[in-house]
Amino acid sequence: MMGKGDIGKKGAKMDVGGYLTSLPPDRKATLAQVRAAIRAAAPQAEEGISYGMPVYKRNGMLVGFAAFKDHWSLMPMNGTYVAAHAAELKGYTTTKGTIHVPYGKSPPLALVRKLVKERLAENEARLKEKKR
Repeated sequence: MMGKGDIGKKGAKMDVGGYLTSLPPDRKATLAQVRAAIRAAAPQAEEGISYGMPVYKRNGMLVGFAAFKDHWSLMPMNGTYVAAHAAELKGYTTTKGTIHVPYGKSPPLALVRKLVKERLAENEARLKEKKR
C-alpha cells in the first residue's frame, strides 16, 4: 500500500487507477474486481483517494478499500455494517468498521455490492431528512 496521503510516485496526485497500478499484479486484479463491484452498485458515486486509499462518495462517504501486505480491507464507513452482516462475514477477519479479506480468497463481490447499495440508501435517506 502507498503511504498515507494522496501523493503517488514522482509527486503526482494519485487517483484510483494509479493506486491500483502501484500494486503487484495479483493484488491489482483482486482490487480491480472490488472497484468494479462498487462502481456497479453506485455508478453515480464520486471516486477518489482519501487517507491514501480509494474511497467512494455520494451524499457523503460510502465505502473505501485498501491493500495491505497479507489482505485487503473494505471499510463501509459506518461501524454498524460489520456487526449487522456478521453472519455473511463468517470466515473473514473483521473489526468494528473494517472487513479484512486475505489474498487468494475470492472477494465477496455480492456482499460488496450489497453494502454499497445499503450505504447509498442510508446517505440518501439522511439527505432527505436533512432537507426537511
